[in-house]
Amino acid sequence: MHSGRQYSLSEFLVWTRRDIYWLVTLATIPTVLYQLAGCTWLAIPWVPIAMIGTAAAFIVGFRNNATYNRLWEARQIYGAIVNGSRTWGIMVKDFVTGTNSNELHEYHRQLIYRHIAWLTAMRFQLREPRAWENMMQENNREYRQKNFTVAELETKLDDELQKFLAEDELRYVLGKKNRATHVISLQSQQLRQLAQQGLLEPLRHIEMENMLRDFYEQQGKCERIKNFPYPRQFASINQFFIRLFVCMVPFGLLQEFQKLGEHFVWLTIPFSALVGWVFNAMEKVGESTENPFEGSANDVPITAMSRTIEIDLREMLDETDLPPALQPVNKILM
Repeated sequence: MHSGRQYSLSEFLVWTRRDIYWLVTLATIPTVLYQLAGCTWLAIPWVPIAMIGTAAAFIVGFRNNATYNRLWEARQIYGAIVNGSRTWGIMVKDFVTGTNSNELHEYHRQLIYRHIAWLTAMRFQLREPRAWENMMQENNREYRQKNFTVAELETKLDDELQKFLAEDELRYVLGKKNRATHVISLQSQQLRQLAQQGLLEPLRHIEMENMLRDFYEQQGKCERIKNFPYPRQFASINQFFIRLFVCMVPFGLLQEFQKLGEHFVWLTIPFSALVGWVFNAMEKVGESTENPFEGSANDVPITAMSRTIEIDLREMLDETDLPPALQPVNKILM
């Protein structure tokens, strides 16, 4: 997530510079052929190009609205996880009672640490790459390498989980495909054991199981966004329309600038590149918003939000040796 006031124009230009190169090349070729080689037949009327541009603008707007909705839904889901996690901490502290203080504190620690392990396993799962995601595109990968790092791509899940799980639980979880799911199942097993020992009253047991069900629900919502892409038919036609329009713009501007005078034809190059850059940049903005968990500069900052939850829950255990809250790096918060 970009945490600054706005992206600077220079950041945008660097991010899209490869597109600018081919846009300038695309505009230069027909202009040179028209002006120097006498290929005046290359010029085409502007009206049909404008109609294609109108259609392209509509479909870009439709896509950008849909991808923003995916991003905002992801943010709402993780906001619900933050609130639910704090509620879980309160329930653990106040519902699990009835034994000596040392043993009670250990039960509280296990339940809270296991919840942090669930958050850890889930964020690692949400950062796993998918074929339709965009983070491996050259411009996105280069921007990430220069400006920020994604913790889930730099560390191992095993090392992170061992901070919060007992050794036998760690082996059990790592042996499963959906690790986050089985961390929650371990929580449910311990709640049953606590209820059988008389340390958790039946109604409170039910309330805490309902919280686990809610965590499963939020996890499922995250997995829905992660594993179901913005429909490929809409993404494809959006790209087709933009590229068709951008390719035709220079041919339509030739005659328009020719009307201003012979040498004004050369203005076709910068203005075609500018028009193409505007449409292409809008398309790339929608594309970069499409997958809110992949680890880009425009994603939901699930790593920072998980760290915030960890700090809150461990403070409920009266711990003082806490990890620091994550801060933006080059205005990017992961």
